[in-house]
Amino acid sequence: MILYHDQEWGVPQHDDNMLFEFLILEGAQAGLSWSTILAKRRAYRKAFSGFNPRRVAAYKSDKVSQLLGNPGIVRNRMKIGSAVRNARAFLEVQKEFGSFDRYIWQFVGGKPITNSWRSMRHLPAQTPESVRMSKDLLKRGFTFVGPTVCYAFMQAVGMVNDHLVSCFRYGEIKSRAR
Repeated sequence: MILYHDQEWGVPQHDDNMLFEFLILEGAQAGLSWSTILAKRRAYRKAFSGFNPRRVAAYKSDKVSQLLGNPGIVRNRMKIGSAVRNARAFLEVQKEFGSFDRYIWQFVGGKPITNSWRSMRHLPAQTPESVRMSKDLLKRGFTFVGPTVCYAFMQAVGMVNDHLVSCFRYGEIKSRAR
């Protein structure tokens, strides 16, 4: 968790495959702790073809059955099915917008929102931006993308800087966003 916080969490991400990975992992995390998913991340990468959306979109029922037997991931039929549906919707978004990056970053005007939280208790579970994102993703056929999942995704991929102002990463991330 410390390494993830210190190196990845909140860093603005623009690579479509990494954005897809975080979208799938955040959906898998729904109702669970992030530490559970982070501990299974390597197994998820292997199980979901390195988070290649084209390959995941092509999964058929036999592959889903195989994934349901994989103890390295969360074996929830709805979440696994969601990953496949989301891969298909992801490819449609790429086709429409040229990249998922171009599409998803529009929800924050193309640049990270820098918050100035002084305490963890101030961090919201969702925001108007995550609500808009969730509604649009759902309209496009994505699942497991409620406003709270979307906000966690936005935090993870650096669309918002929610490091506390007292955290050494706050300033580092803020300077990257300029």
